Amino acid sequence: MTTNQPAGMPPAEAARLAAIELETRFTLDSDGRIIGEAPPDLSPGPLLYVADLEPRLMALSHAVPQEVAAGADADSLEASLLALSAMGPVNAAEGLSFLLPHRTAAPTAAELVAWGTAPGSALETRFAEAGMPEALVRAGFREVADLWPPWCAAMVDGEVAALAFSARLSPIGAELGLVTLPAYRGRGLAAAATAGWSALPALADRTLFYSTTRSNFASQRVAAKLGLPFICATWEIVRA
Repeated sequence: MTTNQPAGMPPAEAARLAAIELETRFTLDSDGRIIGEAPPDLSPGPLLYVADLEPRLMALSHAVPQEVAAGADADSLEASLLALSAMGPVNAAEGLSFLLPHRTAAPTAAELVAWGTAPGSALETRFAEAGMPEALVRAGFREVADLWPPWCAAMVDGEVAALAFSARLSPIGAELGLVTLPAYRGRGLAAAATAGWSALPALADRTLFYSTTRSNFASQRVAAKLGLPFICATWEIVRA
């Protein structure tokens, strides 16, 4: 695992938040096994997830047989890869997890339109009647339901330029999803949309998380611009 990472928070607080994020990101069975990614995503989820704390927090997929699970090791990515490869080809991915405080200040001013407001409802009606803009369709938002509320959009000339949405939503937490459309990148709009999302009333009673992959430097720059507190590094093993 890579050790080069942002400075973290006190270990006890990081452990508390990592446990909340685990329950926010995944649907777990009664044994703490991962059934899949939490709503609204609902994808299968990883075979193994580890929050790199002391002690490390580990969760295995319910699809991993017990004899294979016995070889998984929260302290060794290599041993876990070897054990889980018995189920077929697998890949490892490293990530970074941040806390997103409520009402985070935006470093860049932008026009924001949010779910649950009159302008937000008007935008959804426009999309339902006229169809989703082609740039949003290419980004995976084929219909209004794909916006995954609560959401907040940074707008340019009446069009969605960056969208912060609820990629995982549980009673106790929410995980940010974020996309900036190609024509608007490099203007600070992703950070503005993220800050707007953090202030939505519908999220006020949930702990908010911002996570990204180790290789996504653009996403890491957004976290740095917003000054988000670093929780921990993560790694997971997924089917190839």
